[in-house]
Amino acid sequence: MKWRIWLLSLGITLACVLIFGFASTQVYYKSSVDDSKSFLRVYMNVFDRNEYPLNEQGAAQFSERLNGARVTVMDAQGNVLADSMANEVTESHADRAEIKDAIFKGEGFAVRGSSTLGKNMVYFCKNFDGEFLIRIAVFTDSDWLIFVKTLPTLAVFAGIMILLSILVALFATHSILTPVKKLAAEAVNNDEVSTDYSELRPVADILNERSQSIRKQLDEIKSEKETAEKAHSSKDEFISNVTHEMNTPLTSIHGYAELLNGGGMTDEQKKLAYQTILTQSERLTNLIGCIIDYSEIDSDDLPPYETDFSALAKETLCALKPEADKRNITITEKIDENVVIMSRHERLSEVFGNLVRNAIRYNKDGGNITVTLSPHELIVEDTGIGIAEENMSKVFSRFFTVDRSHGGKNGGFGLGLAVVKKICQKSGWQISVESTLGQGSKFTVKF
Repeated sequence: MKWRIWLLSLGITLACVLIFGFASTQVYYKSSVDDSKSFLRVYMNVFDRNEYPLNEQGAAQFSERLNGARVTVMDAQGNVLADSMANEVTESHADRAEIKDAIFKGEGFAVRGSSTLGKNMVYFCKNFDGEFLIRIAVFTDSDWLIFVKTLPTLAVFAGIMILLSILVALFATHSILTPVKKLAAEAVNNDEVSTDYSELRPVADILNERSQSIRKQLDEIKSEKETAEKAHSSKDEFISNVTHEMNTPLTSIHGYAELLNGGGMTDEQKKLAYQTILTQSERLTNLIGCIIDYSEIDSDDLPPYETDFSALAKETLCALKPEADKRNITITEKIDENVVIMSRHERLSEVFGNLVRNAIRYNKDGGNITVTLSPHELIVEDTGIGIAEENMSKVFSRFFTVDRSHGGKNGGFGLGLAVVKKICQKSGWQISVESTLGQGSKFTVKF
C-alpha cells in the first residue's frame, strides 16, 4: 500500500507539473500573441504613404521607425513590392491568410512560421483603400518553444514535488491510512460517523455535513461560472470596440500627464493641461459610445413602425438651430407635411441628425443649408467645404473625415456617415452624395 500511495502521488505530481507547465505556456503564448496584435495595430497607425514610399527604401525606413519590425509592401492583389527583411522576395502572397482577409475584409491577422526567415511570426496586414497592402510582422516564440524553455524550471519544481510526495506518502501510510479506512468503513454502514482521533474529527464532521456542503459548492460553482461568463463577454465587447481612433486622445492625456508629473509648468500651462486631459477623456467616452451604437445596429432586430418623419425633422432642426446660429448658418426647410416612413424613431433621428450636424460642422461661417423632405426622399444640401474627388469613395467609411483638424475641433470621429450608411442598408434605402470641393455637398436618401 505504501508503494501504491507513493507511485500514485508521484504520478499525480508529475502530471500536475506537466499540465501546469503546458497550461502556463498556452496562457503566456496567447497573451504574447494578443499583445503582439495590439502592438501591430498601433504600429500600423504610424504609417504615412507620403513619408514612406512603396519601395524597398520606404519599407526599410518604416521598419526602422518600428524598431526593426518586418515590413512588407504589396499591391492590391498581394504581389510583393518590397520587404524590409527579404529583399529578393517577389512572389505573390495572395494565398496567405492575413493577405486574404486584408483584401476582402480590410485587415487580417495570422500567426505562423515564416518560410522566408524560418522563424515564427505574428502578421498584421491592412488594405489601404484597395490601392496597396502593408503588412507588419514581429517575431514570437511558438508555444512549443516556450514550453521547452520552461523545462529546466519545471524539472527543479518536479524534483521538489517528488521529494515531498515521498514524505507525504510515508506519513500517510503510517499515520493516516488505517484510521481513514476505519472511518470510511463506518461511514458506509452509518449515517453519522465518529472517531477517536482528534485529527480526523474534522473529516467526520465533513462527512456528516456532506450533502449540505455539496449543495453549497454547486451553488458557488454556478455563481462563479456566471461571473466568468459575464467577464468574458464584457472583455470581448471591449476588445471589439477598441480602434486606432483612441490613440490620439490617449497620447494627449499621457503627454500632458507626464508634463504635470515632471513639474516646472506655470499655472496657465497647468490649467491648459488639465483642460486638455478633461477634453480628451470626454472625447474617449463619446468615441466608445459611438462605437457601441455603431455595433448595435447589426444586432438590432426590433420591428419597424410608422414614424412621422416630418415632425421628427422639424423637432431636430429646432434643436440644432442654436448650433447653426453660432456660425450664422441659415437653414432653409422644405419639409412636406405628414411624411410617414416605416422605420423607428431613433433610427430616423440618427440618419437625419447626423446628416444635418455634418452639414453644420463642415459648413462655412455664414453658409446655407437646405433640407428637403418628401415621401420619396430626403436631401440635405450645404455650402460648406465640400469633398475632394479622391475622397468620394471613402465618405461613408468608418473613422473617415474630410477635414481631420475640423473633425477633431468639433468632436467628430468619422462614424456619423458610417452609421447613416449602415441604417440605410439595413432599411433597404439608397444613400448617395454629390460634392464639389470648396462649394458644398448634397446627400440624398431615397426611401
